Order: sequence, then C-alpha cells, then structure tokens
Amino acid sequence: MLTSLQTVRRHLGYTAAQVIDLVTRRAAALNLPIANRASLKTKLSRWENGKEQPSEIYRRLFRDIYGRTNAELGFPDEPEEDPEAAELRSRLAMARTVDPEIVDVFRQQVDHARHVDRRFGALTQLDQLRTQIDQVHQLLSYRAGPQRLALAAVLVEASTLAGWQALDRAALGQAWTHYERAKAAAREAASPALLAHATAEQAFVLIDLDETTAAVEQLVHARSIANGTATPLLGAWLAAAHGETLAAAGQADDARLAFDIANGLLPSDAVDPALPFLFLGDSHLDRWRGNALARVGAPDAIDQLTAALACLPADFVRARTGLLVDLAYAHAAAGDRDAALDYSRQARRLAAQIKSDRQQRRLNRLVLPGGTAA
Repeated sequence: MLTSLQTVRRHLGYTAAQVIDLVTRRAAALNLPIANRASLKTKLSRWENGKEQPSEIYRRLFRDIYGRTNAELGFPDEPEEDPEAAELRSRLAMARTVDPEIVDVFRQQVDHARHVDRRFGALTQLDQLRTQIDQVHQLLSYRAGPQRLALAAVLVEASTLAGWQALDRAALGQAWTHYERAKAAAREAASPALLAHATAEQAFVLIDLDETTAAVEQLVHARSIANGTATPLLGAWLAAAHGETLAAAGQADDARLAFDIANGLLPSDAVDPALPFLFLGDSHLDRWRGNALARVGAPDAIDQLTAALACLPADFVRARTGLLVDLAYAHAAAGDRDAALDYSRQARRLAAQIKSDRQQRRLNRLVLPGGTAA
C-alpha cells in the first residue's frame, strides 16, 4: 500500500533522486542541518514505505518542496506551539531577512534624517528617528551572522543623531538614553571609532547640565578609546570636542591647545565616508573654536566667529543658529550692547524657526551690557 508521501511524489512526477536534491537545496537555503545524500536515499525509502516517520525538520522540508499540508503528506498534526515560542520564532525569521541591501536602506534613511535635521532642526525628525531606532534595535536583538555588526553600526548612527536632536530640544534625559544605546551598539559593532564618537557626544549633555568637570573627564576617556586607531579626521574631531569641554570648564589655555591639536590633525580632505556624521571642513572647525573662545570671553572670539559665519554653508541652519548665539555672547562680553542685541534677535528668529529649545535657553541666559536680558 502506497503511503501519502510516496503518492504525492509520484503525482508530482519526481524521482527519488530529484526529491533528495530538492530537500538538500531547501535545507541549505534555510540553514537547516540534515543527513548527507547517501543517508537521505535510505531515509526516503523508509519514510515512503511507512517504516519510519520523518522528524519535524524533514516534515517542514517536504511541506516546502511539495507545497502540501501535514494531512496531505500523511504526517501527524503538529502540537499547538506555545504563543511565546511562536512570537520568538517569528521575530527570528524576520531578522534573518536582513541582508546588505536592507542595511544600506537603513543607513540611507539615517543620512537623509541627518540632512533634514541640519536644515530644519529636530522638530520634523525626532519622532520618526525614534521609530527607526526601535525597528533596527529589534532586528539587531534577533539577528545573528554577518549582518549583525553592520546593523549595530547603523543603530549607533541613528542613536547619536537622535541624541543630538533630543539635546537640541532640551530633553537632556532622553538625549542621555540615546547616547547610552549608541555606546552599547558601538560595542556590539566592535568599533572603537563609533564608541569614541558616541562617548564624546554624550559629554555635551553634561555641559548643558553644568557638569563641566565630568564632561572633561568623559572626553579624556573618549580620546583614550580611540587612541591608536582614530583616523586623522576623528582625532581632530575628538580634540575639538575636548576643547569645548575645557572651555566650558573655564580652562581657556587648555582649550586653545586642544583646538590647535585639532587643527594640526585635520586632513586637507575633511570627508570620510566611514564617518559621515563628522563635519570639520568648510569653516566648521573655525566655528567650533569660536564657540569655545566665546565661552571663555576671549576678545578674539568675535573675529573667529564672524569669519566662520561668512563661510558657513547655507544648509547648516542649526549650526548658523548656534553661531549667532555665540556672536551675541561674544559681543556682550566685549561690551557692545547693540551688536549683541542684533545677533541675539537674529538667533531667536532662527531658533524659533527650527524649534531649537537649547539655543533659546542659551539666549534666555544672555545678559547684555548694562545688566539687562537680551
């Protein structure tokens, strides 16, 4: 008497050798461990003659290659799977679909968000970016294999951008959490460069909390993470970030030295495809140095910032807002009330346009010559 398994094979017109070939290829596609071809020949004969029932792995393979149900193939009904196990199996299956093309799509989405952010601020991007972070984080949680490192690297970029946006919206606790996730993902990606960058950016949260000593310590740690592995561009960026924390802590001479080091490290081509989030060319380093000088009330801050403003690319609206705030502070420190007031008004318009709560707060703390608020 023919078994259902043998009946289906004959109905479909497959030889035993063809079935073994189909089973072997399907198992390879699903990364399932099965017997070799010689053993499969023996097993298939026993299965079709009803002397032995295939295990679940083989039952699944037969369902796939024949396109039939358990009942049609003569297999016993599967016990109902535990809902929690079914959910886990579903998430694992979804994560296995992640390939280099999907990773590149995620990376392009982050890059698009970065471009929109610098022109329009965090208002239109932060919630959307949080959704993407949750999606990538979930896939990373269930993805093994070669795409895991690449997914983790994307999660670092998305989380640091979200951290910067949350900082701009003055959501300091949220910003801190984003940077913590970025650091964890950088460790998962086995990237000292990404870990150093995320660690350094988190220090800006400490600056806004007036925890300036802790901010300096964090930058020292960030630079030690990248020690010996940083590209010149990353080394220059970390030195400049260190300079900002030193200026925030009132260490003017050390801050100047840090920016001198950054300038010396900065390559002539300040673009690195592996670090698309670092901007130091096109006067950006000069703008950053001007910010530090303004923090310590240095007289040469005005010239530095004015020159940087003239060279700043038009699409860096958020950067322009911060630069105008710096100029307002620099002129106030120099005793020029009218210039400070003019720059503060320009900055307020842009800060309102891009909804930068961080720059609004800075402007609210600005005291003009004569002791009045801006």
